[in-house]
Amino acid sequence: MLDSMMNYLKTTAIFDYSIGNLVMFVIAGILIYFAVVKHAEPLLLIPIAFGIIIGNVPASATGIFEPPHDGCPGGLMWYIQQGLLKGVYPPLIFLGIGALTDFSFLLSNPKVLFLGAAAQVGIFFTFVVASHLGFSVTQSASIGIIGGADGPTSIFLSSKLAPELISIIAIAAYSYIALIPIIQPPIMKLLTTKKERMIRMEQLRHVSKLERIIFPVVGTVVVTLLVPKALPLIGMLMLGNLLKESGVVKRLVEAASRYILDSVTILLCVSVGSMARAETFLTPQSLKVVLLGAVAFMIATASGILFAKLMNLFVKNKVNPLIGAAGVSAVPDSARVAQMVAQQDDPTNFILMHAMGPNVAGVIGSAVAAGIFLAMLG
Repeated sequence: MLDSMMNYLKTTAIFDYSIGNLVMFVIAGILIYFAVVKHAEPLLLIPIAFGIIIGNVPASATGIFEPPHDGCPGGLMWYIQQGLLKGVYPPLIFLGIGALTDFSFLLSNPKVLFLGAAAQVGIFFTFVVASHLGFSVTQSASIGIIGGADGPTSIFLSSKLAPELISIIAIAAYSYIALIPIIQPPIMKLLTTKKERMIRMEQLRHVSKLERIIFPVVGTVVVTLLVPKALPLIGMLMLGNLLKESGVVKRLVEAASRYILDSVTILLCVSVGSMARAETFLTPQSLKVVLLGAVAFMIATASGILFAKLMNLFVKNKVNPLIGAAGVSAVPDSARVAQMVAQQDDPTNFILMHAMGPNVAGVIGSAVAAGIFLAMLG
């Protein structure tokens, strides 16, 4: 009986835990706390946090990450992670995002496309800084893309260029998205005057159904003609949008925007979390990634605002510079924050619909930035 008990104890994970594993459990608990109590991106942080727990149960005891070998099937998480490592999950998420996105805000005021482009400055600036801090060019590109505030794009690019950093990059990206209401308002107020924040913008023109249907087709052709490597993300985004705007495939729109999007989000986030293992996550390099990601995001916010101020020097119909901060691709969080800050100075000023233009432009911009990095470095 004693021998049996000893043999059983050898099969448990009790003796395989490290202090690092326990620290990661604490980090997972903190993420769950913010998701449940503070309602900070719970759809993302809860599966990521549970993935961290799964990833830090000693794999030698569970076999859950084992690849197939000698005719034996692999562990469950090995199969789930393939969609992440092979770059399948992010484009599927873009399909769902496209089915939920209304590009009419952009089409009714096309000049705000430049605000979405300007917000990508944070990506390329951080790429240069990270390169000078000892990261490889592929790692630097993956870190810089955090500035786009686009989790799927960050994951897609890092899975191709820097898979060793994918967990910390994804967690940093989603954390900053959750912290948008805290990070962006101080930057907005610092870079604008009260008079600028009170600018009222003209009512948006009506966008016809024909324009909304043509846009995803023409947009795909034009963008991928210039940046072919962006096709997996842009193509799926525009396909989802075409399904929505066509008005004749409601079942497919519902499938893309609910069942596919929600299911893939769970698999993606659990995969990301499970790769955040103590031995790779708790390193000085990871801390640098988190800090550089914050720099990228703050510069992206600032560059969008500053470009809007520059634009006002040359256009007749002034834009409220706050909408420039919505040029990052966190839809619709950044647009809502712009609206919130504007109404602190003038409760009757409604800029939400105007902010949605650069916000959806930011989705395209971050995908294009990822395509440029893949073309250069992939």
